[in-house]
Amino acid sequence: MTGYGKAVVAFKDKKINAEIKSLNSKQLDLLTRVTPLYREKEMEIRQQIAARLERGKVDFALWVEKDTGVDPTPVNGALMANYYHQLKDIASKTGIPEPADWMFTLTRMPDVLTRTDNEVLTPEEWKAASEAVTMAIDALVEFRKQEGAALEKKFAEKIDNIERLMAEIEPYEKGRVEKIRQRITDGLLQIPGVDYDKNRLEQELIYYIEKLDISEEKQRLANHLRYFRETMADGHGQGKKLGFIAQEMGREINTTGSKSNQAEMQNIVVQMKDELEQIKEQVLNVL
Repeated sequence: MTGYGKAVVAFKDKKINAEIKSLNSKQLDLLTRVTPLYREKEMEIRQQIAARLERGKVDFALWVEKDTGVDPTPVNGALMANYYHQLKDIASKTGIPEPADWMFTLTRMPDVLTRTDNEVLTPEEWKAASEAVTMAIDALVEFRKQEGAALEKKFAEKIDNIERLMAEIEPYEKGRVEKIRQRITDGLLQIPGVDYDKNRLEQELIYYIEKLDISEEKQRLANHLRYFRETMADGHGQGKKLGFIAQEMGREINTTGSKSNQAEMQNIVVQMKDELEQIKEQVLNVL
């Protein structure tokens, strides 16, 4: 959801600037700052942004830069002269010294250099401003697409790594049954004078091994990995769904870890968790 876009459109003696930034958010959180001349169009701008971006913490600004050399702020000569006479009169009556630099003093008096004309938004100017808004949004959307392509590649790599690690567990899983059997048998033989029922031992071993079996977890995890790929391929608007799938993948990996009674298997599970954590961190950035 992160992105940035900016556009500048020239209109007469103005440069109309539109800038938009977005960060991650569960819903659309939109902040707009629009110059007063275009304030009447703010709702239209918000609707346009909401339709294009859908989600994210969005900060939008629309402002104007004017060429001051073309249309400078006029000096109010009559008001300036009035200030001059008033200050002269006050100085003569009170004995306060007159300013050493009259021009410096007078140009800083209220409203001497204040523009008094009121601008009206014309259809032509709004067309130019609207073009700037659209161009800025287009730039942000393109930025998001590039980020999305990079994320898709990263997700595919992490899913491949989890599948590879899951396959690396199998050799340890097959060999641990005999190790468990041998460890229990050796323990019984070390107890003097103990006679045990081999059939009952086999039954207990089967029950114990079934409790440690991870076949179902591996199958469910494989299904989740496949579903994650399919959801990515569906394209737009799958961010929340990918997040839910990643949670389910985490459950299966955690259960596999709790059933792994060998250091080698547990090390592999830790690596799988690391790969999944990187997916969870980045999936928040998907629409």
